[in-house]
Amino acid sequence: MRGPLIPNSSRKSTPGRARGRENVESCVMADIFSMTAPLMIRLPSGEKRVVAEYFPHPRGILYFDLFWHLSDQGKSIHLVQGSIKGEGPWKVGDCVLNVLGCHGTDPDLASEFDDWRQYLMENADAYPAAPMVRAIARRHGALVNFVS
Repeated sequence: MRGPLIPNSSRKSTPGRARGRENVESCVMADIFSMTAPLMIRLPSGEKRVVAEYFPHPRGILYFDLFWHLSDQGKSIHLVQGSIKGEGPWKVGDCVLNVLGCHGTDPDLASEFDDWRQYLMENADAYPAAPMVRAIARRHGALVNFVS
């Protein structure tokens, strides 16, 4: 359902559309799961993170941190509980998801995203293929189908 938020030109499988800031046409959106632009999440603590992957979950939304595949999945894959409200930005529980760079650019997050995108372009084989990413999300309870 979701793919990494990078251009898919170097990937073996392309589950979604190309993702990057260049795809942000407007800050007015609707369905979060049809987004192709990179997203950020603001946590209740005020901390902001770039979202690498995200999926619908029966209790809210499941998201993966940047470089999740290189770290402990117990610390890099998160469930945000609550109904999804809004048309962008979206509120889920006490968290807010927004398009990265929309409504005021955050240069630190933009830099993190650029590093992520560069890493994936240089190490395309190191990132799990889309079916594997969906399988991992499904193991965490996400509502994911297994199309290739």
